[in-house]
Amino acid sequence: MQTVKVHAPAKLNLTLDVLGRREDGYHDLRMVMQSVQLGDTMTLEPGKGESIRVKSNLGFLPTDGRNLAAAAALTFWKEQGIEPYPLDITLEKVTPVCAGLGGGSSDAAAVLRAMNEIHGTGLSLERLAVIGQKVGSDVPYCVLGCTALAEGKGEVLTRLPPLPKCWVVLCKPDFSVSTPALFAQIDSVRLRRRPDTEGVLKALKEGDLPSVARRLYNVFEDALPERCAAKVDQVKHVLIQQGALGAAMSGTGSAVFGLFEREEEAQSAYEELRALYPETFLTQTV
Repeated sequence: MQTVKVHAPAKLNLTLDVLGRREDGYHDLRMVMQSVQLGDTMTLEPGKGESIRVKSNLGFLPTDGRNLAAAAALTFWKEQGIEPYPLDITLEKVTPVCAGLGGGSSDAAAVLRAMNEIHGTGLSLERLAVIGQKVGSDVPYCVLGCTALAEGKGEVLTRLPPLPKCWVVLCKPDFSVSTPALFAQIDSVRLRRRPDTEGVLKALKEGDLPSVARRLYNVFEDALPERCAAKVDQVKHVLIQQGALGAAMSGTGSAVFGLFEREEEAQSAYEELRALYPETFLTQTV
């Protein structure tokens, strides 16, 4: 096999709404998703061992099938009837982990795209997204990328007009949250409001960035512990004060992002937040 290198862009939730608990125990979601340039780099090459091995610049990440990148390769082989072989996956991790930015899911999606290239299977992105469902709920979106409406558990996708290109400041405050715990909490918490998803869809159709940014909202912000919510609000305040058109938490957190039209304002916000929280990044939408 040839060596293949692929990019795994992070994702943002421009809106995130939880509609209710399903009979299977999962929740029905409705969210507008957006890819950004910030992301990980995956290199796939012939393995030197007897099975899949994941190597990463972060020593605490699993190196076996518990890593979503390895799980994606195993799932691809199974779905295509391909006998597994020694494979090394080198992961250069840039996207913050446990941040609501879909890092692991995007890594898995990148591996699926790479395996499709390596084996010359010619599968469409839509078919790869179906395979991705077996790896994780966010993987189908990460296969397609760009701007999309995600429904169901996140696997029912509708492509949307692209978000006008803009600058993004991403900041992960110094805490992580448990996704299962937040989903358990969301059923009992009183939500302040719901995202105006229809308004975002209309604004995207019109190419109106400020109108999209004014409607950024994530219901999981209402389910955060008080200490964590205060830090999210702090980051959002800095972003808005520095000129962000809008700001919100992504996924189940803890990363917070702001959208900017002007690079100099984004740079100023980046520098102020970087002094508070090391995991702060300046990037652009895809």
